[in-house]
Amino acid sequence: MFNGPDFPKALDEEVFNTWLEAGRLDKLGYQYLVVIWDEYDNEYRPNYVKNRDEIEQYERYKSSVGRESLIAAYDLYSESKVY
Repeated sequence: MFNGPDFPKALDEEVFNTWLEAGRLDKLGYQYLVVIWDEYDNEYRPNYVKNRDEIEQYERYKSSVGRESLIAAYDLYSESKVY
């Protein structure tokens, strides 16, 4: 996943599927998986949110010059990309 010049490196699809499953099983009732690129650690990491409004909070990372960047967001249950 995330192959191409617009992404820092590829993400193993098995890792991504593990993140989806972990979000679905979490007892806090998350609805979305937010994929973040961590520039310092040079790796992707998952974050989970309960509603779409929370995804918008991550959009500020996309234009920031800081450590983290928003890469994508997915519905945990339909697995469709929402951002």
